[in-house]
Parts: sequence; C-alpha cells; structure tokens
Amino acid sequence: MEYAPLIDPFARPITYLRVSVTDRCDFRCTYCMAEHMQFLPKVDLLTLEELERLCTAFIGLGVKKLRITGGEPLVRRNIMSFFRAMSQHLGQGLDELTLTTNGSQLARFASELADCGVRRVNVSLDTLDADRFAAVTRWGRLPQVLAGIAAAKAAGLRVKINTVALKGFNEDELFRLVDWCAEEGHDLTFIEVMPMGDIDGEDRLDQYWPLSDLRARLEARYRLTPLAERTGGPARYARIEDSGQKVGFITPLSHKFCESCNRVRLTCTGELFMCLGQEDRADLRAVLRASPEAEPVREAIRAAIARKPEGHDFDYSRGVRGKVSRHMSHTGG
Repeated sequence: MEYAPLIDPFARPITYLRVSVTDRCDFRCTYCMAEHMQFLPKVDLLTLEELERLCTAFIGLGVKKLRITGGEPLVRRNIMSFFRAMSQHLGQGLDELTLTTNGSQLARFASELADCGVRRVNVSLDTLDADRFAAVTRWGRLPQVLAGIAAAKAAGLRVKINTVALKGFNEDELFRLVDWCAEEGHDLTFIEVMPMGDIDGEDRLDQYWPLSDLRARLEARYRLTPLAERTGGPARYARIEDSGQKVGFITPLSHKFCESCNRVRLTCTGELFMCLGQEDRADLRAVLRASPEAEPVREAIRAAIARKPEGHDFDYSRGVRGKVSRHMSHTGG
C-alpha cells in the first residue's frame, strides 16, 4: 500500500533518513565525544527490530535513502541482521542503503555489507599522520582504519573520505589528504566543525577553520571547477581538473545549506530530530512501544515532519559560541 509522501512546511520532500543505531563508539574523537562518555542504558535503546519497524515506516512514506550512523554503527551487536533486513527494501521503495563509519570495523564487515547491497560508505578520517590520528581519536589506530578502507575498496565499495577541517590540527595536511585520495580513487569531503555538546572544555570557535579559506588554499595549487551535482546531502562539489577527483564542501557555518534540506535524523533511542541544529524532537519510541500497529507510527512521523524548521542557527561569523547541547554522537551526524 502506498502512502502520501512526507512534505515539510516549506514544501521540501523528506526522502533521506539518517539513523543512529548506537551512541557507542570505539573512538573518542575530540570534536565529537568527551573522553569519559556516559552512554545510554541499554533499556533506553531501540532494539534492532524496533529500528527496523521505524525505518520500514519511513520507507513506506517516501524515504529513498537510508544512512546508518552512530556512534560507530558497526560496534552494535548483531548489526548485520539489521542491514540484511533493510536490504530487502532496495528496489522496493529504497534506492540507497549506506553508512558512515570510522573504518575501524570495515575489515570485518566490508564483504558482508557489499552482499547486503551497500554500494558506498563514508569513512571519517581527519589525518594521515599516525600520531595525530591517535591524538584526535584518543583511542584509534590509523593502520586499523587504513586496512578497513582497503578492505572496503577490495569488496567493491566506493569510499568517500570525510575530513573535519580543524584549525591548527590538519591545515598542513590539506594537500597530502587530497593527493592520497586521488591516488586511492576515493572522493573527499571537507566538513566545518559544528558546535554540538560540551566536550572537555574544548571551544569549537578555536577549532573552526572556515572552508572558504581551505578552498582558497586548494585553488592556489589546483584547478577547481564547481559542479552542479547534488547527492541528496548538504555538500557542494568541485572537480580538481589536475586529477579528475571530486571534492565536497559541507559548510553549515559559513554557508547554510538549509534551503534544500531533505533529511531528518533518528537516534538510537527513537528521538526524531527534524533539524541537526535545533533542539526540537519527536519521541517515536513511546508511540512504537505503545502499539504493534503501523498507523500510529506513521501519524507520529507526519506530525513531526509538520514541525520541521526552515533552517538551523549555527553561526560563527560573529564569533558566536552558541551550540546545541547534545553531542554529535547522539544524533548521528
């Protein structure tokens, strides 16, 4: 049975759902988590079966792209059963099933992900220096991640590297990262650091490296051609003519992308955030657990989408330190 698609108050179709399947991670990246995180009690988390029910409801309401996130999604116990369940929707309403990962578990799961119909993965990687990698992730090991990326490539998965631009941290690796991705055949997207959660006294304004500056540095060395291409996410793309590779820029602070927002975010506790940069949320877990019927869930989703705001309020241009209170790992990026 087909249902009317989800349209928000600003006439934007909602076709992209990002789902955090866990708040846990095997890294503690300095811009994402506190080193000593208090994780959620397991009773608060949706079961994999409940996540499947919710995602199935969204797909029935017109969601075409499903991205699995965390924390680190691949550390959740039995997560591949969830991927197998979701893969059954591919070609039956769902166009794409994908994930964002830190790469630590890809060597274990890359082949199975490919068998589930995953065709590309986003891997978060901010540096190619092993010591810096250990410092920014606190618990991570670069060789393990590089092995995971190699395993994904060998399994036929397209890899996109996501790099957070951090002032004073990876500025001097800009060209190294670009050249390495070109050699390996990976696309690359740079992301401005976002003001989410209090993390061990870190000040996001001190970490903020505007992508306008980063892009200017690229253009001083490479020939960049802007691309009209959009992939359903917030990135704007350019092609580096020297290598032919595609580079993306996600700029929530220096250039908002809200006018074309087609996505919402579901947390591992069943909270639906209609905007990454706003605090408003809808509790879908209560509805889900109150009844085995699908219609109350669909009604709750529609009611939530009717509250989706026009845009977020992130702004560093005036030195504003305002932020949302939750950690990025809670919402899933």
